[in-house]
Amino acid sequence: MTYSVFSLLKNAVTGHKNWAPAWRDPAPKPAYDVIIVGGGGHGLATAYYLAKVHGITNVAVLEKSWLGSGNIGRNTTIIRSNYLFPGNNPFYEWSMKLWEGLEQDFNFNAMVSQRGVLNLYHSDAQRDAYARRGNAMHMHGVDAELLDEQGVRDMYPFFNFDDARFPIRGGLLQRRGGTVRHDAVAWGYARGADSRGVDVIQNCEVTGIRIEKGVVKGVETNRGYIACNKLGLAAAGNSSEVAKMAGLKLPIESHVLQAFVSEAIKPFIDGVVTYGAGHFYVSQSDKGGLVFGGDIDGYNSYARRGNLPTVEHVIEAGVSMIPAISRVRVLRSWGGIMDMSMDGSPIIDKTDVKGLYLNAGWCYGGFKATPASGWCFAHTIAKDEAHKLSAAYRLDRFKRGFAIDEKGMGAQPNLH
Repeated sequence: MTYSVFSLLKNAVTGHKNWAPAWRDPAPKPAYDVIIVGGGGHGLATAYYLAKVHGITNVAVLEKSWLGSGNIGRNTTIIRSNYLFPGNNPFYEWSMKLWEGLEQDFNFNAMVSQRGVLNLYHSDAQRDAYARRGNAMHMHGVDAELLDEQGVRDMYPFFNFDDARFPIRGGLLQRRGGTVRHDAVAWGYARGADSRGVDVIQNCEVTGIRIEKGVVKGVETNRGYIACNKLGLAAAGNSSEVAKMAGLKLPIESHVLQAFVSEAIKPFIDGVVTYGAGHFYVSQSDKGGLVFGGDIDGYNSYARRGNLPTVEHVIEAGVSMIPAISRVRVLRSWGGIMDMSMDGSPIIDKTDVKGLYLNAGWCYGGFKATPASGWCFAHTIAKDEAHKLSAAYRLDRFKRGFAIDEKGMGAQPNLH
């Protein structure tokens, strides 16, 4: 069913009783051309572009739980392309361009809101670093504005500009950045892939990967064996465990990243703002709640819950930046399992096992990268070669010494 004003009116007069399911609930077939492990944003986007761009429709997406139960539904919904390095900037800018046309592309309201992303700076050195980043963005045709203190005051006069330790001196603004409804992204890609013949199979956990003479043959699941010609792994925080089934040891660690939502308040922050003095980022949802987050918890974990010291740390940073929120109540929090790579940048590549492909190591950048990740991973699987936009995301870059250290913080996952 195509969603439109006409379908809405038609169903309105019948009491909304005749809407078709957004996607099917198929049983697994014995074999597929391609299997994607992971029914999150990256896995579903890969399947969608395999079908739409490359015409490969005999595809299954296997999700061990319900659709969108992983990181695609456990993030702070921010999209941006304000990256510095050549390996990252064109990739994330392509993702931004796909976001801008996404709803029309797959005929689903993902609530793309380009409300702007502002990164604050607090010192001359930080200003110079943001000026360099903004210039690099301009060189790649990406929008960027370096604001002085008055420019930020005009947007957010209630910030703590005169903090004794971290006075706000300005910020780097990307007006095309913003937010997207996270679960709607999963639903839209699932619906789009399903309409093109892809089987989206929920409650189907992969328990083993069958490899014969260095070639992928299929996967063992809790619903039986399923054969395939090509296998793509897009399991986010569980990538290490899934790759271990194929005998691979990945250069990533799994950490918990917490996110928070406050009680609803009147319109307060109309964009996305990050605090340059600490890892804190905040926006306001359409329901009025402040959506915010900060650092990972700093220890390896597969639990989708965080610890109280990190909660305190994140909220301290928020109140330092915006004292007015000190009396706002936090309603809920949740944790996502982050696959933190050693240099803070992702991996999209084929492996040494023929027919096995890897999409992992997204750290904090997974949600904003969803469209481009699916686009490039689909290309890699279909063409058996890297897309030019993801050519730098090779798995062997750590062995070769070609790390992409975007933040310049060193090769430790807990620092990115």
